[in-house]
Amino acid sequence: MKVAVVLGTSKTDGNTRHLVNKFVEMTNATVFDLADYQLSYYDYLHENRSDDFIPLIRMLTTYDHIVFASPVYWYSMSAQLKVFFDRLSDLLTIEKQLGRQLKGKEISVISTGYNHELPDCFIEPFKLTARYMQLEFRGFAYLPVSEEEDLGRARAIAEWFSESICREPSKV
Repeated sequence: MKVAVVLGTSKTDGNTRHLVNKFVEMTNATVFDLADYQLSYYDYLHENRSDDFIPLIRMLTTYDHIVFASPVYWYSMSAQLKVFFDRLSDLLTIEKQLGRQLKGKEISVISTGYNHELPDCFIEPFKLTARYMQLEFRGFAYLPVSEEEDLGRARAIAEWFSESICREPSKV
């Protein structure tokens, strides 16, 4: 399975990147750090067609599974990843054919945060987007980090998560 990680964070070398790096070691996933791309906000007039969003989506359509990675900021995804998610609207309007190429792909989420548990409201936008765009939501991995030594659990969580998403989805 070919796996991509879309990383959206204000601190490129922070806790979320640390967890992503452990995951990449186990899966050979390709990381697309949104900090490396020029992405404009969603624009109803679509005057932002010359930014990096559409080329990035074209690359992502070649992957079987897309992992979205973001720290928890105020109970939600990072601003960088939110801009990316808002731009998915382009795939429903001006780039419908490209959007259709995502149909049936698997997605999941990697996150870190200070709280012991990941708030339900954090994961909900990913699940609802998957449902709306006919993607298969495969779950999430969360690493609470309140002290430096908490990062020591990143390897175990990444290993569990890589095994989890690489398994055949259960038929319910």
